[in-house]
Amino acid sequence: MPLPFLTADRAFDASAEDVALPFDDHDSWRRPYRPGPWRVAAAATLLLLASFVLLAAMIIGVAGAPSGATVCLALAGAVIAAALRLLRVGAWVSRHGVRRVGFFRTTTVAWSGTSAVRTVQQPVKWMGFPRTVQGQALVVVRRSGETLPPLATDHNADFLGREEAFERATDGVEAWADEYRQG
Repeated sequence: MPLPFLTADRAFDASAEDVALPFDDHDSWRRPYRPGPWRVAAAATLLLLASFVLLAAMIIGVAGAPSGATVCLALAGAVIAAALRLLRVGAWVSRHGVRRVGFFRTTTVAWSGTSAVRTVQQPVKWMGFPRTVQGQALVVVRRSGETLPPLATDHNADFLGREEAFERATDGVEAWADEYRQG
């Protein structure tokens, strides 16, 4: 039983290649891949936690302690903001350049400011934890010779266990770099 609503941007039996749609706006920032299951699961867990904190805020508020309810509301708001930020983490591209969105910091480099965007074999962090494993990383080298932290790795929350998706995403970012760095 095909479920076409599960594949929002292509037909159910279409090939897995990520082809730009003719109406896509290349001036707006977009992620060249879908968030991975680990990232979505972590965000969903945070949102579930936020729902319990909101329920606690309601119970505390009804019990007559508005200051406690306010603290719970603020905590739930912080957890919801963290979940939404977690979903935005990753590499974003547009006609203007490439953007590395981290949880606390965002770095944007214009295509004209890059000398190379390539996939390299190097030690990478496993799921963002301090433990490193041998893997592949998509790196941006600025014209000044500075190498940015990896845009994406094959062991991060978006691509762990999804090697084909990592290859498609890195090929897509490298294609954007080749197209817009020259012209």
